[in-house]
Amino acid sequence: MAQEAGSLSPDGGADHPSKDAAEAPALDNSSMREQVKDIIESILADSESRSEGARERLRELIEARPDDPEGALLEHLLETRKVSAEAGMVPIQLEPATVHLESSDAQRTVMVPVGHDVREDIQAILADKLLLTAFQPVHSLPDGEVVGVEALTRFVGEDGAGADVWFREAAAAGLGTELEIAALHCALTAAHDVPDDMYVALNLTPATSVDPRVRNLLAAAVLAPERIIVELTGSLENAGDHSGVSGLGPLRALGLRLAVSASGAALVSMDHVEQLRPDIIKLDRHLIEGIAGSEGQRIRARAIVELARGIGADVVAEGIETTAELEEATALKVTAAQGYLLGRPSVHPLDWSTWSIRAQAEAQPAG
Repeated sequence: MAQEAGSLSPDGGADHPSKDAAEAPALDNSSMREQVKDIIESILADSESRSEGARERLRELIEARPDDPEGALLEHLLETRKVSAEAGMVPIQLEPATVHLESSDAQRTVMVPVGHDVREDIQAILADKLLLTAFQPVHSLPDGEVVGVEALTRFVGEDGAGADVWFREAAAAGLGTELEIAALHCALTAAHDVPDDMYVALNLTPATSVDPRVRNLLAAAVLAPERIIVELTGSLENAGDHSGVSGLGPLRALGLRLAVSASGAALVSMDHVEQLRPDIIKLDRHLIEGIAGSEGQRIRARAIVELARGIGADVVAEGIETTAELEEATALKVTAAQGYLLGRPSVHPLDWSTWSIRAQAEAQPAG
C-alpha cells in the first residue's frame, strides 16, 4: 500500500499508483529470490488435496528450471489462472465484509477476483500477479532516528508494467478497491516483522479507506493502533471529513493516525486539510525536487509547514535524494524525512531491523 513507481518483473519493483515514477527502486535480486523461494515452499507445504496436481506441476517446473525459481513460479501462476478460468473459478474470493484466504500461502500470494466481462489483459494483471510489500524507512529530523516505515506494493510480473498501471486499470475495471485491499492485507502481514518502535504507513485512496473491509483488517491487525498511519493518496475531493460515519470516522475511532500529501504540482486544498484534520502532512517529491535552487518551492513548502503547525500536524518530507534537499528539509524544521538518500525500500526483514541500529550508530559522535 510511497511515490516511487516502477515495475517488478522478476528483478524490479513497483508501488502504489499515487507515488512518483522518479523514485523507482531497483529491488535487490537476492532479496526477491528469497521471497520467491519462501512462497514456493508455502505452496508446496499446502495439504489441500484438490490442489495436489498443481503442486506436482510446480515441482516439475522447479526441477526443469533450477536456476530460475521466479520463472517457474510465474509459469505456475499462469497455468493456475488458465485452469481456474476454464472452471469458472477464482483462486481466492474477497467477501463483502472480510478477506477470506483459503491456502497456507495466501499470506504471501493474493489472487484478486475478476469478472468474466473484464478484458483479458486486466484479468492477467489482477489474477496472476504476486503481491509483495517493501518498506522504506522514515527518519526523524534532525537526529536521523528511524521512527517508521512506509509500505510500498511490489508486483512480480512478466509484462514489466508499473504498479501505477495495474492500479489504474484495476480502478477502470471497477476492481481498484479489491486490489488495494489485497495489497493492504499483504502489507499488514509483512508488518509483523517491522520493529516494534516503528510506525507503519499504509497507502489507500479515499474511496477504499471508507470500505468496511479496511476497518475490519485494521481492527484485527497485530500492530497497535498508534503504530498505524493511513496515508490518503490521490484526490481528496471525496474524502469526507475526519469524524463522519460515512467518512473516516470509523478508522479514526480505532485510534490510528491519518496522513495526506501536499504536492508542488497541485497543492492540497486548505479546506480539505482543515476538514480532514490529518495528523501528518507530507511534502511530496514535486515540492522537494530542486528545492535548494527554487525560492518558489521553498515559499510553498514553508506555507504548508505553517498550515500543519496551525492544525497541530507533523510534516514529513518525502523523495529526499540529495544532501541539499535534506538540508532544506531540515531548515524547514519538518518532523521527518524519507527518500533514497536516507534509505531505499526493501522487502527483506533483516534490512528493516538494521535500519534503526545503523541510524543510531551514525548518530554517535566520532572518537
